[in-house]
Amino acid sequence: MLWAAVAYSSGIVAGVYLWRPALWWVVAGAAFVAAAAYFARRRSGLGWTLALAAFFLAGALHIQVRGASTHLDTGIDPYADRQELQVTAHVTRDGRLQQGGFNEIKQAVDIETEAIQTATGHSEAVHSGIRLSIYCPRPNDAASEENPQSIATNSTAAMPVFHYGDRIRFSAKLRLPRNFRNPGAFDYQGYLADRGIAALGSSKIENVERLPGFAGSRIASWRSRLHRGVVAKVHELWPPREAALIDAMVIGEEAFINRDTRVDFQRSGTYHILVVSGMNVSILAFVVFWTLRRLRLGDVPATLLTVGLCVAYACITEVGAPVWRATLMCAIYLGTRLLYRDRAMVNALGAAAMGLLIVDPRQLFTASFQMTFVCVLIVAAIGIPILQRTSQLQKRALANWDSTDYAALLPPRVAQFRVDLQFIAARGALFVGEKWSRRLVRGSAAFCLAAGELFFISAVMQMGLALPMAYYFHRATTIGLPSNVIVVPLTQLMMPAAVAALALGYVSPWLAKIPVLLTTIALDGITGTVRGLGALRVADLRVPLPSILVIALAAAALVVAMWAARRRPAVAIAGLAAILVASFVLAFIPPAPRTLPGVLEVTSIDVGEGDSTLLVTPQGRTLLIDAGGPIGPGGSQLDFGEDVVSPYLWTRGISRLDAVAITHGHSDHIGGMVAVLKNFRPKELWVGLLPPSRALENVVITAQALGINVVRHWEGDEFDLGGATVRVLFPPRDWFVGVRPQNNDSMVLRVNYGDSSVLLEGDAEKQVERRVAALHHPTANLVKVGHHGSANATSPELVASAKPEFTIISVGSGNSFGLPRTEVLRRLGDAGARVYRTDLDGAVTFYLDGHSVTPSVAALQ
Repeated sequence: MLWAAVAYSSGIVAGVYLWRPALWWVVAGAAFVAAAAYFARRRSGLGWTLALAAFFLAGALHIQVRGASTHLDTGIDPYADRQELQVTAHVTRDGRLQQGGFNEIKQAVDIETEAIQTATGHSEAVHSGIRLSIYCPRPNDAASEENPQSIATNSTAAMPVFHYGDRIRFSAKLRLPRNFRNPGAFDYQGYLADRGIAALGSSKIENVERLPGFAGSRIASWRSRLHRGVVAKVHELWPPREAALIDAMVIGEEAFINRDTRVDFQRSGTYHILVVSGMNVSILAFVVFWTLRRLRLGDVPATLLTVGLCVAYACITEVGAPVWRATLMCAIYLGTRLLYRDRAMVNALGAAAMGLLIVDPRQLFTASFQMTFVCVLIVAAIGIPILQRTSQLQKRALANWDSTDYAALLPPRVAQFRVDLQFIAARGALFVGEKWSRRLVRGSAAFCLAAGELFFISAVMQMGLALPMAYYFHRATTIGLPSNVIVVPLTQLMMPAAVAALALGYVSPWLAKIPVLLTTIALDGITGTVRGLGALRVADLRVPLPSILVIALAAAALVVAMWAARRRPAVAIAGLAAILVASFVLAFIPPAPRTLPGVLEVTSIDVGEGDSTLLVTPQGRTLLIDAGGPIGPGGSQLDFGEDVVSPYLWTRGISRLDAVAITHGHSDHIGGMVAVLKNFRPKELWVGLLPPSRALENVVITAQALGINVVRHWEGDEFDLGGATVRVLFPPRDWFVGVRPQNNDSMVLRVNYGDSSVLLEGDAEKQVERRVAALHHPTANLVKVGHHGSANATSPELVASAKPEFTIISVGSGNSFGLPRTEVLRRLGDAGARVYRTDLDGAVTFYLDGHSVTPSVAALQ
């Protein structure tokens, strides 16, 4: 079944990239099926190969018939133009209360539209998915953003929560979701499309009206109420901090988990513990089945009850595909017992993969699907075969302790191990008695063997998952092994204890006291380990996108280790050494940055309404100017440094920066800088004016804590940076420093290579631009337009001085400020400059070769 799944998956990949008419695949598949049937008894090897080819063709046919993209109702698209609409809809996913902008509460709710009415009175029935953000002022007694649990508790009076099936009417402006158009950017549009969301909207709570009636599925409504009831019971039994973690770990409710907690688990390599995954299903199934068998229940009813409980658990959680995958594998694995078949994990894995790909072949291309099956495959194909020949044999020495003949049935080394333990027990009997001595020796041996197995499986998992972790998450989990050795056993205690506490809590809170206590103890151990080990500097090892060669070699090493696990010991050890070497290469040998030598590269990264520019000098030195960020003081759930700028740099193969610069202290320029400092550890941080600002102070303190040299640059500074000359044109040392950051604090730089140069303004306005033009008369082939194309910048004096051939404007798509301004675009056009914009072109790169400038639009649509 594993080979069949691999062949089917290969066909899906081929079907996406090698299009052929459907009839072509059908005819070829039928021919291979017939040939496989003919040779099945005559030449079994050839018949087996032909059968795999038939699976390959079936996979290609399936993906082309089904389509590689999500079938999404886009009827809402013509109305998603940011014009005021009145929408009638019903809720398809319960609302979640979150911290909104400055002094606001936000409720995110998924809805399906029923009717749309425009400002002109035109109405139309439309059935499309929308993710709606509803805002209201934060009550005075609501908690701060650091406590999302209290936000939800204290804000329900001002912001009623909408549940599945509720019908609502509201006024809103809709927009289409948009990806940051940088190489390596997260596919936010695809993420929403997979969840049936075609547009985004926002409204104020006073513009939302609850309508009578119910719309939707009664079964889904029942599941939603059950989920809410379990969440409420969790918060009844545990304090807010523990309840938030139990919500996430046990039932997949992540509304109360803040970003810092997520980062702690990611750094320690235990993020799979924080989110509901296959491990939860496995632990639940094992505990339930073991308990039922101890209660003398037969195989058939115990299996059916276990699978039924796993299905019910998957229904209650809102995790989706990962839990259903694990439930399917569990059902297949347990079902083999009823058919008296060998319970081979690899076969169960292959059967589950086949079943899921038949339901939805597009899952093959998701990180979740790939990591789930790679994880189980590592255990089934590497871990278990090696343990069966080592610790599992040693465990046989502990059975039938009183039998004198049993040792003769064991392999010589195992029999010797048994005799040695019996001698130790005999000596111990002199001190504690024969009964207790036997228990201590056998218990200690069993514990050591179990701990060794856990250590070995954790080590193999960390090595085997090094490639997908580096590729998808740009992390090397250097402390994942010790973390998991401690955390996994605690999770095995916490999971059944939490489920027991919830079940007993519905009967009586007093009955739930003991399992609540056990859950809390286990949870404290988990969080203490995660924070303690995650705080180590070695835990924060980020890695760029591996090269194609390293990816191929790491994948080959994993395949070799799987093949070698069932061979003789020396070969098995060589296989383990191969994945160990591959994991070290992925973690500690970065790829060569993907840059062009001998040219000055200037890339304006698409960060929406903010600003971030990468410079790569002719000798390969790297300088990042600003790191994007949210507009205004309200903040954002998105960390622009971690989620937007860093992925672009990692995709370029950049693991370290030589310097970073802050033009000025506004949030849309420095909001992502702290994450950049931590991820890329530059040698220097360049700053100019430093007005009072908590955000600026946080950046500087972070740099100093990381050992980064903070350098103040002033007007007149001129120095070489890797073959390019950097000249600071603003600010002067005596410039007035205000009480808060201002646009005219901006550091203005001119960087030249040979006869080509770029002028970088930050958000400098006309006052500063006129001063720069009058005192320095800068010329530049390329100008980074000031203040995102606002009318208060790009003065005629500066344009006349610079005489740019090309300009680039960093600006957000459909921004509420109306940028860039028409008069600015006209002024640049009249000067003969060609204008590029990140909202239209995505990330744009310019290559300055010392004589001319060559633009290149790198972003994907």
